[in-house]
Amino acid sequence: MSVSTQKTVREIVLENPAATRVFEKLGIDYCCGGQKSLEQACAGANVSIEQVLNALEQGDATAALIERDWSTVPLDELVDHIIKKHHTYVRSEVPRLQALIAKVVGVHGTNHPELASVQSAFAELANELGAHLMKEEQILFPYLKQMGNGKGCGPSCFGSVQNPIRVMMMEHDGAGEKLREIRQATNNYALPADACVSYGTLFSALQEYEQDLPPAHPPGEQCSVPTCACYGKVTER
Repeated sequence: MSVSTQKTVREIVLENPAATRVFEKLGIDYCCGGQKSLEQACAGANVSIEQVLNALEQGDATAALIERDWSTVPLDELVDHIIKKHHTYVRSEVPRLQALIAKVVGVHGTNHPELASVQSAFAELANELGAHLMKEEQILFPYLKQMGNGKGCGPSCFGSVQNPIRVMMMEHDGAGEKLREIRQATNNYALPADACVSYGTLFSALQEYEQDLPPAHPPGEQCSVPTCACYGKVTER
């Protein structure tokens, strides 16, 4: 995406919602200060235009990556990818989303009381996912990596490996239910007439977060979701 430094920060965000992450990291206000040109905003945040343009280009390149068919990837590689990409994403997005929710609730909460339900549901979701990731990383995934490396697995504290996988999938379903509560409270992320840029950014970020959650995946089909492919490989054994 080619970015003109004379465009306003608001215009850039509306054309490319992923730019909000870059602006947040660099301290550029895209909401109340969104009417400033990118050049003016960079000067105000004391960052170089080149630094911002490079960060925006890197974000575009990451978004353009095509997902692989993860059902063809070895189990140990799948585990490493899930931790590095998806777990890192979940952990980094939680504080960002909590801050966005708090900001939007603070400004719009009186006129939109449903935002309190969004804030409550996401707080519960964040706590549940924190425990979920820890169990995967400390209990299940080390065992799966041993299976993938062909080194053999000794006795485990959970009996059959299907037991923790079943629990993990139930927790995925529970997280999905929390996200459905948020979607229902927001009328499928329909922005109200008085929504500001931060309001729109929050709804876009919540939808991205929802899309990262592993869905149920039919066995035998091409899988673009690493976690589903990972669990599917073990189920086949």
